[in-house]
Amino acid sequence: MKKLAGIFMIILLVTSCDVQQKKEAKLPDVDVDVDVDTEAGQLPTFDVDWADVNVGTKTKTVKVPKVVVVMEEVEVEVPYVDVDMPNSEEREELTLTVEAEVTGKEHSIDIKEIIASNDKVYVISELKETDQTLGDKKLRVSDRVILNAPDLNVKHIIMGKKPDRVFNDQYKYVKDINTFKSGLKKSRVIFTK
Repeated sequence: MKKLAGIFMIILLVTSCDVQQKKEAKLPDVDVDVDVDTEAGQLPTFDVDWADVNVGTKTKTVKVPKVVVVMEEVEVEVPYVDVDMPNSEEREELTLTVEAEVTGKEHSIDIKEIIASNDKVYVISELKETDQTLGDKKLRVSDRVILNAPDLNVKHIIMGKKPDRVFNDQYKYVKDINTFKSGLKKSRVIFTK
């Protein structure tokens, strides 16, 4: 069976390319006397045209495993912040949600305060690891506050170690919140927990 596979591979290689011999083989000339004189020979050379190969991408529909997170609705008390800014009549109700996806150990996440600075609102949250082990599971934790205010640019800042999950790339993680706050100009705390 191995010999048959080897013969098939040789046939495949020979039929996959175009081989043109450019020079003939020449054996070395040998003159035998008492002394041996030799003259170099020449190996044959070949000009091989191999198949053109193009590498790219192609869109293909394939089946991939999906993890489904079941969400259920429950009634909870959510903090509500009503902001009335001068020279701004239109306000809208926004649910500011912060989430983290964690593995290893359970975590809790809490919105600690909301700071307004110029046209930005900074939602400051804290992520803490608990003692409960998750095993090989992952968990998503969240907290929310309802903000009734004019349309503002919302930035989430999380105090704590960033979990190693792609989901968590949407937020900025800091070790020291006071260093972050010291860089804010004309800021005012509009919510604290």
